Amino acid sequence: MGIFSKTVGYLKDHLGKTRSKITSSLSSILAIGRSIDDDLLDELEETLISDDIGVETTDKLIGDLREAYRNRQIQKSEDIIPFLKEHMKSYWPDQDRQLQTAESGPTVILVAGINGSGKTTSIAKLAYTLSRNKENVIVAACDTFRAAAVEQLTIWAQRIGVQIVKHKSGADPAAVAYDACEAAKARGADYLILDTAGRLHTQKHLMEELAKIRKVVSAQLPGAPHEVLLVVDGTTGQNAIIQAKMFTDVIDVTGIFLAKLDGTARGGIVIAIKDMLDIPVKFVGLGETPEDIAEFDPAEFVEALFN
Repeated sequence: MGIFSKTVGYLKDHLGKTRSKITSSLSSILAIGRSIDDDLLDELEETLISDDIGVETTDKLIGDLREAYRNRQIQKSEDIIPFLKEHMKSYWPDQDRQLQTAESGPTVILVAGINGSGKTTSIAKLAYTLSRNKENVIVAACDTFRAAAVEQLTIWAQRIGVQIVKHKSGADPAAVAYDACEAAKARGADYLILDTAGRLHTQKHLMEELAKIRKVVSAQLPGAPHEVLLVVDGTTGQNAIIQAKMFTDVIDVTGIFLAKLDGTARGGIVIAIKDMLDIPVKFVGLGETPEDIAEFDPAEFVEALFN
């Protein structure tokens, strides 16, 4: 998209906790001059799993390392980190990690996630960045279940200078979505971002409400929603994968917005999500201000983790 201009240096600064944890763990194992053997690889496997790289992904990495050692592609412990970096980068083939947009009319972005995931703040960051790029943005407060949700999104909309469509607390969320679509068409909006109730992936009736919102939006604007983003709290580690699986079954998630990476040592979960679910991580949240959003770039992310 070209409007998310955060650099690898910015990512590096905000992934300090994750990088410190990984670097500390690896430095104790990959001592200079240590030979590569089964003991080293077993220790490395345990470390990568504890860093939330994921069991399946770690198995793949360790298997690749063993084969590379047998083929004499790597010969000493100092070769391992460069090898890991290149292989982690290769797990992301060229694919579209940018926002999918409508051919005509407003682009609709449906945003979901459980309570506390950082969903509303992530919506504000996305809306702010789009509006700063001269896009006409409307946000819709479809989270009518939680008393403070409408007020929270209203405050954000006022702060970042975008329009909001809302009803009273307790209103039908699908009705808010309907009115928001009508407003987006009438006002010539470029983007309509729908906030939805933060629901647990185990709450069937609330997940059905989410599916209803998607259906209403699709009927109002053909091809919508053009993007379905799931906001995942980076501090939850492997539980993020369970959430992503459940939400995808209901609303066909097209991308992950990984929030709160600045406050966690679990940045490795990004790699596990891609490897296990093949859902692209499109954005990462790296702070509390509206500017603290980065478009996810695999190569830059891996460099930020290890440099």
